[in-house]
Amino acid sequence: MEKTKSKIHQAWWILVGLCIIVGVGKGVLNNSASLFLNPISQELGIGMGNLTLYLSVSAVVTLLFLPFAGKLVAKHDIRMLIIASIILQAGAYIAFSFMNSVWGWYVFAIPLAVGGTFLTVILGPVLINQWFKKSNGLALGILAATGGILGAIAQPVIGKLIVNNGWRFSYVAMGVAGIVLVILATILFIKKASKEKDSAKDVETKSEDSDEASNQASQEAGVTLAVARKSSPFYALMIFFFLITAIASFMMHIPTYIVDKGLTQEFAGNAMGIYMLGVVAASLINGVLNDKLGTKNTTILSMILGIVSVVIMLYAASSAVMIVIALILFAFVTSGIGIIAPALTSSLFGNREYSQIYSTISLGLAVASIVTLPAYGYIFQFTGSYSGGLYAILVMLVINIIAVVLAYNGKKKLVQAGLWN
Repeated sequence: MEKTKSKIHQAWWILVGLCIIVGVGKGVLNNSASLFLNPISQELGIGMGNLTLYLSVSAVVTLLFLPFAGKLVAKHDIRMLIIASIILQAGAYIAFSFMNSVWGWYVFAIPLAVGGTFLTVILGPVLINQWFKKSNGLALGILAATGGILGAIAQPVIGKLIVNNGWRFSYVAMGVAGIVLVILATILFIKKASKEKDSAKDVETKSEDSDEASNQASQEAGVTLAVARKSSPFYALMIFFFLITAIASFMMHIPTYIVDKGLTQEFAGNAMGIYMLGVVAASLINGVLNDKLGTKNTTILSMILGIVSVVIMLYAASSAVMIVIALILFAFVTSGIGIIAPALTSSLFGNREYSQIYSTISLGLAVASIVTLPAYGYIFQFTGSYSGGLYAILVMLVINIIAVVLAYNGKKKLVQAGLWN
């Protein structure tokens, strides 16, 4: 009787907890990493390319850990996984504050990646896919938007913190705050997730009793991982995952790019804060468009906005206003990692073995980080400009549009062959 009177389903409390946890891990910790690069490089005399290699080390660890991360949710207490992950991720930031050699960043990139992979790549999409069906895109949009809000608040604060107190103090402050916030959110909101997820799988999808069985069956339809691996959409989507991550990786270099254009470090922090507000708007818009226009059309539109953004950065970067506009438009691409990528996986392959397929295809995310994060740094280090990287991003955006079209053509063949069931 108590359950029938409840107006708020447990799934929405799970989403609240996820917004805080993923928001801290991704919106605050991961997205603020770029603010530290220039101060560290200057103080310790480390080349930008050499320093950003620690992000590649992190990406290699992510690549190795991803195949196992998707399986951990079903086998272990989700709360313990979250707590262990934030201690590893945020603890690495605290450790960075004591480093004087670039090797320290390479070493502690390992726990940073293990914790970050689970919190920022796997946790959100898998739990949302388990708890939300009808409004999956909206839930993903809310999750990404919250990360943007937290990032928008944190970016200028951290930028000023670095300027006023130094990067060492800022690392410690971020690490401690991250651990405290995530543990509190886990205790308050995720305490029942691992036990009740099966009973809540039909949240927001219950209709009349006569339709409930067919609704549940359609929600669980799809292809197996074995079938997906043999299909063209699988590899087209992996290319898309690779390229969208390669494109989004440039955000780590935006503060350095801004300073190189003659603007201040403080403006760079403020601009990143505005960018995070753009992520909020883009996330909600992408989430709603995904449910209304379909994943394919939403994806293509986001890539087109990305092309406009890069053109502005290439040819109108002398204007602070234009840089801000470019960053807001670019948010439609970067927010796609948290919204469009999971939605594409579900749209192309269904929910039958979603977590296994998503975690496998996500290997493209890790591979891209390994290659592109230092590549942008070395382009700047050897040429003194980011122009070469920006032209490469234009090409990648066009390829992504082609990959999505090919993926959906391949899906039709899977359905026609009777492999979707």
